[in-house]
Amino acid sequence: MLKILIIEDDVSFGKLLEKFLIKNNFEVRTTFSASEARLAIQNEAFNLVLTDLRLPDADGIDLLAEFKAIFPQLPVILMTGYSEVSTAVKAIKNGASDYISKPFNPDEVLAVITNALASETSVKETPKTAPKNTKKVITTEYVQGISAASKKLSEHIKLVSPTDMSVLIIGESGTGKEIIAQSIHRQSLRKEHNFIAVDCGAIPKELAASEFFGHLKGSFTGAISDKIGYFEAANGGTLFLDEIGNLSYENQIQLLRALQERKIKAVGSNKEIEVDIRIIAATNEDLREAVKNGDFREDLYHRINEFSIHSPSLVEREEDLILFADFFLEKANQQLNKEVIGFSKEVVNIFQNYPWPGNLRELQNCVKRATLLTPGDFIESTVLPVEFFQQNETKNTSFSLSENEKEAIENALVKTKNNKSEAAKLLKITRKTLYNKLKLYNIH
Repeated sequence: MLKILIIEDDVSFGKLLEKFLIKNNFEVRTTFSASEARLAIQNEAFNLVLTDLRLPDADGIDLLAEFKAIFPQLPVILMTGYSEVSTAVKAIKNGASDYISKPFNPDEVLAVITNALASETSVKETPKTAPKNTKKVITTEYVQGISAASKKLSEHIKLVSPTDMSVLIIGESGTGKEIIAQSIHRQSLRKEHNFIAVDCGAIPKELAASEFFGHLKGSFTGAISDKIGYFEAANGGTLFLDEIGNLSYENQIQLLRALQERKIKAVGSNKEIEVDIRIIAATNEDLREAVKNGDFREDLYHRINEFSIHSPSLVEREEDLILFADFFLEKANQQLNKEVIGFSKEVVNIFQNYPWPGNLRELQNCVKRATLLTPGDFIESTVLPVEFFQQNETKNTSFSLSENEKEAIENALVKTKNNKSEAAKLLKITRKTLYNKLKLYNIH
């Protein structure tokens, strides 16, 4: 299959172009900056490059010259919204195979690519043509974002994964905390062993010891057979404790003892079992406040929080929105046996202006539903849920926090211990509005 490298800083346009080319039997790698493209071209072989003329960190013509110096026979097509003849001439002189002005229609871009491939020898021998409607297989849940928040998250995952440090993942519901935990496990030295996920909020207080440490047959009413607990099941691997703040105080004591001694005893047994596990915990609560209120043990908090990771909300990852939407569309296509290419421009605008209170979980559900209801190639606004069109009262009322807006925001952040969701509620504005104000006033 012919492989194309797209370099386009407009995420929605780049992903739309990627979808279209995949549907037309090309393998595609999409990058959003010159630096990302340079890394891609060093590590992968491409048959053709489609690059935007205006990139945030480079000029398309300079990048063209750079690529042609390394791979003289690699066809490069420049895309731009600026259709000056002089620019086109300069691009051709610098070795571009062709030049195409945005917006362009599908037939036009296919014709330009076909001509470029036909007129120049590709870098790599062309493999046999793939069967029509080849689909991209989703192999991982973790999406590498391009926003500052996503880059910081990825860096923290990369740094802590090879260690055995206990990690506490903090973030709102629906931000993908379990996906982060799985990513840490996959990049750790324990990746060949089990990853066991436990929803602490779903465990009844009376059964917690049995669930965590196992039990012997007959040890209590209902124990009709021996049972292995989560700790033993995760031995050698990673134990993920989701919503750990929901554990009762008594269960916290039991958990702390097991973590300190790395030994467990099944209910009804006198035999201790040594366990070698790594703990990753997650919460959407402020555990420091819970410690102050006496609801969470301080010694347990420090035991599970050797390293903390912030799981950013979708509002904090605005630049990644279309990347996530596209990823969920790929998954939905596979699950529903559909071939939807992408999102209409109207839908992209609606998505970008929606506050996403349910974060990634809400986005995934929305995209899956819309994919099911879409009869054609593109998801249109007609298949979106009604909440996307309901008037946002907060958004449509006059915005006035106080005479000193910046001071009000700073006071709210202090009161909520920098919890931006709570601060937004306190100020009676949406999180999106709050983040816009934080940027405006350069508040960190």
